[in-house]
Amino acid sequence: MTVFSKLVRRLPVLIVAAALAAGSSACGGSKGPKMPAPGERDADKFLYDRGTEALGKKHWLEAREYFRRLIDTYPSSQFRADSKLGVGDAYLGENRADSTILAANEFREFLRFFPLDKRADYAQYKLAIANSKQMLGPERDQTATLDTLREVEAFIKSYPSSPLLPEVQALRRQTRDRLSDAEYRVGVFYYRNRVYSGALQRLTSVIENDPEYTRRDAAYYYLGETMIKVNLRPQAVGMFERLVKEFQTSEYLKKAQKRLAEIKPSVKPPAEIKR
Repeated sequence: MTVFSKLVRRLPVLIVAAALAAGSSACGGSKGPKMPAPGERDADKFLYDRGTEALGKKHWLEAREYFRRLIDTYPSSQFRADSKLGVGDAYLGENRADSTILAANEFREFLRFFPLDKRADYAQYKLAIANSKQMLGPERDQTATLDTLREVEAFIKSYPSSPLLPEVQALRRQTRDRLSDAEYRVGVFYYRNRVYSGALQRLTSVIENDPEYTRRDAAYYYLGETMIKVNLRPQAVGMFERLVKEFQTSEYLKKAQKRLAEIKPSVKPPAEIKR
């Protein structure tokens, strides 16, 4: 009998042995988190402390089990609100598409159930973060980006004195950039395909609606080039001048300076686009 034949004959035995070993490991080594006995003193604090400890160790499932037990068993606990946040943080920590949706739901429920809680600003911030993790690239659907911007604006309006405000403002810039990137790319697509009316509309929209757009140097340049194509040279000069004035370093800087040297002597000063 060959070695292969022997292995095939023993295969069912090996499978059963592996299953028994897995079951033994599940029963002996993975009993799940230790829970307090019913009626045990300070059981809610025990659950909260263990959940917080698990959260710190990035044991997301274990943390949720502790926090969930507290929420479901001790509705009057002083730790209930923070445990609700803990569940959301544990979902967010997993950083999966489905878990970020569940995290957003937890933070949204927190704001509904505990609107006056001292950590409501944190919940609003994490709700915005959860939405931001669902944002798609600028060439794709921007629904999640708009949702994120809505939650960011809600934070700024409701918690203007929060210590989390700088982080929220940074997220706001990131979100606005994503929306402007989407508009900018369509504008450049139109320009490269000689649909200059569409390019003019899209690129002008970027500049007017988001004057602090991080990559506005590119928008200035292509808008200037588009204006030249549609015989708006004075306005094109204005775009190139703004690029030169606002950006000391840019891949479009030398191109803009060259264009200014070519067309500025022959045109009148342009009327600036309102910012």
